[in-house]
Parts: sequence; C-alpha cells; structure tokens
Amino acid sequence: MRAAPTILHLDMDAFYASAEQAAKPSLRGKPVVVGGLGPRGVVATASYEARRFGVHSAMPMAQARRLAPNAAYLVPRFALYRSVSDQVMELLGRLSPLVEPLSLDEAFVDLEAGSTADDAASALKIGRQLREAIEAVTGLSGSVGLAGSKMLAKIASEEAKPDGMRLIEPGTERELLAPMPVRTLPGVGPATADHLRRAGMTTVNDLAEAGEAELVRLLGKAHGGSLHRMAFGYDDRPVVAERDAKSVSVEDTFDIDLHDRVRVRTEVERLADRCVQRLRAAERSGRTVVLKVRRYDFSTLTRSETLRGPTDDPAVVREAAARLLESVDTTGGVRLLGVGVTGLADFTQEDLFAQAAGERAAAGLPDGVEERPEAATESREGRARAEPGPEGAEQLAARRWPAGHDVRHDTHGHGWVQGSGVGRVTVRFEEPGSAPGRVRTFRIDDPALRPADPLPLVREPPDYSSWPASLPKSRSGAGASGTESRP
Repeated sequence: MRAAPTILHLDMDAFYASAEQAAKPSLRGKPVVVGGLGPRGVVATASYEARRFGVHSAMPMAQARRLAPNAAYLVPRFALYRSVSDQVMELLGRLSPLVEPLSLDEAFVDLEAGSTADDAASALKIGRQLREAIEAVTGLSGSVGLAGSKMLAKIASEEAKPDGMRLIEPGTERELLAPMPVRTLPGVGPATADHLRRAGMTTVNDLAEAGEAELVRLLGKAHGGSLHRMAFGYDDRPVVAERDAKSVSVEDTFDIDLHDRVRVRTEVERLADRCVQRLRAAERSGRTVVLKVRRYDFSTLTRSETLRGPTDDPAVVREAAARLLESVDTTGGVRLLGVGVTGLADFTQEDLFAQAAGERAAAGLPDGVEERPEAATESREGRARAEPGPEGAEQLAARRWPAGHDVRHDTHGHGWVQGSGVGRVTVRFEEPGSAPGRVRTFRIDDPALRPADPLPLVREPPDYSSWPASLPKSRSGAGASGTESRP
C-alpha cells in the first residue's frame, strides 16, 4: 500500500457502444447494443441508454432484443476499437513507463514511476487532464480511479462511472470497503461468492471479521489469506508494464448446428488462419495447437497437439487442427468451434516451415500447393450460395454486409449498414462529424457499393506529443472530496 494515491485506473465508458455512437451521429443518445447478432450471440457492450432497459454485457442477444426491441444492434468493428485503444494507450504511456493494459479499454498506470504525481493534488490534476486529453483525441469519455493500490483504484473508477473521476485517500480503505459485497474484491467470482454466502459472509466487513484462519479453512491458504488482506484494503500488487499473453485463440458460434463433416473441417481451417493472423499481429509464435468443439448438447471437448517448436505458419496450424478434429466425434451437430495456440514465443523455428513442406511433399503435392478439401477452397460467400434452403441468401448478406460496418458508395459516399435481408442492404450515409444522414436501400450485389475501412472518430485531434510536459488547461472543479464528474 502506498501513502499517496499514485496508482491510476482508466476504464473507458461503454467502449464499443460509445465508439459506435461517436461514429454514427444518428445513434447518439439512443440505445446501442454491440455483439453477436445471431440467435446464439451475446452482448459485448451496451450503451448507457440500453442499460436502462436492463441490457448488460454477456447477456444472450435474444434476451437483449426482448428487453430493448428498438435499440440499434451492431456487429463489433474491432479495427476501429483497436485504433482508438492505441490512441488511449499512447497517452497513458506519456504519463509513466509502467502501464498495464487489461483490455482494449482498461489499464493501470503507475504515476509515481513516471514522476507525474506524488500526492493527492497532483494525482487529481493529472487525472483531470488525462480525461480531457482522451476526449480531445478520441471523442470518447473514460472514468478514472486514483488510489494507493490497484484494487482500490479499480473500485474508484467503477464508482466514478460514467465519465467521472474518484480518488480514494489512503487510510480510508477499511471504512470504504466494509459495506461492499464480497464480489467487489478481485478473485471473488460467482462460485466463491456463493461459497462465502453459504458460510454467512456477504460483505467485505464479514470477511474481515471472520478472520484469516476461517477464510483459509473455507478457501485454502493462498486464496483465503489473500482475501483477508484485501478485506482490510491491503493490496501490494505492482503495476506490470508487460502482461505476457499465454495464448492466442479465436472461436465462432454458429446460428445453426453444423452436421456436414466437410463443412466442420472447412470452418476449423478458416479459424486456424484467423488465429495465425492474430499470432502474427502480436509478433509471436506458438508451440501447442488447441482445438475446441462444443457439441449440440453443450458438451465441450478440447484436444491439443504440441509441435517440435514454435511456429506461425498457417499451414502447420491448419494441419495440426485438422488432425485434432479427426479425434472428435461431431455426430449430432456442432454449435461452436475454436482454434488456439499456446506456448507462445518471440521466435519461429525454421524447421517447422520445413515440416509443413515435408508433409505436403509426402502427400505428393508440389511446393506451394496445400492439401485441402475442395470445399475448403471456396470463399465463405461461395459456401453460403451453395447451402440449400432459403437462408442461403440471408446468410450471404449478413456476412458481406454486417450491421454497423462501414461501406462506401460511388455516388453517396461513406455510410454504414443498418441492416440487410431479402436481397437488399440498407445504408445510412453519415460520418463521425456530420449531421444524421439519409437512409437508402440497394441490392446486395450493387457494384457501386463496397465495404470500407472505419473513419477516425476525430478528424484532426490536437497535438499531445509534448504532453504532459506542457499540459493543456485543465477543467476546473476537482473539489476537496476527490470526486469529479461531468454535469
């Protein structure tokens, strides 16, 4: 624990949904839900307007639609979110060399390590100016918590939401934590909370009064001892600049169970390619390939194969995933498939590239030719056209024109997909800085309409290259209480 509140926790407000509202003027102030739109999709983020209807993250999308039928339902645009996240993390990196990202929209910062704050007053000042910088550069808001530990800084940012800031003065932790539910503490999930509830402990104060010995008896030495310390506000975890990823993986849940074995293998190979793309984007390689299969009855099977060394060769990962699939019974249907790579490293062993070439040569194939089923060489659009039944065209439209994604029309300019169906796609033509735009409908194969890259949320952001050495004028009104929020 520190004597000064120099650990900062930033959490962007309803990040995905807020980014969509900033990019789409017609959605500002309206309920927006981002996530998988199929019948088995889940909510990734809901705007605060949607949360008033009871919609929240991880909720089944079908339930969200029942609660908020008039909300805008959009497919995530991760290219945009990563771009905005990079801008935010760059600002945080100017405050300290110790920045610990937890996700695209959340991070801890050690202000003391960056010599940007050493007491409550300087911490509040830098917190205000950080929020101002984030808004100026990205057009979005974030909530800031300041405290003497990571646990309390995160609690402070949660209490500051939305678009606020809170500072917890060192020495007030015990009084603050006492009435809070046990789920407030890190490491207390639903199962642990239920276990504690059955023992009569529902608040942090209950944990403190129970004593360390009782918590160790209930939860084990490591977990019980840790919770007892946290119940008194003790948390000495440092801000770690490099959080080493342990794995890279991708998965898809299918609207309709897959029964065709060739189709299942095709999807596994497609997932393997996507996994390798993420692996290469992170400039990593991995040694163990993992296949995840969730069957029609919700039973989940995992299989893994460890290679001779790390690789980022898509052919090697595809072939390993295909071998793993051979050991899985997919009779009855498959609702989810996933491919991952673990045992990550910063280098690639050259012999693994030879491994893939050798296996192709053993199969009698020339270099550069991969042994894949005929169906695997078809595009996703081609497979959709080949699928029997009336849903083929609808699946094609949904894949080519995801709701919320960017498009450009030769005549009307930049816009985004409001929806598609019955061979048509509806587009609203507007940009982040424009007024709400007009809506037009086109055939899904209109040659003048094509997918486009996201536009920046702020066209000409101010220059913060010298920040924080030359801080911009901060907004007033911190208050002696250490709390701040927008009017």
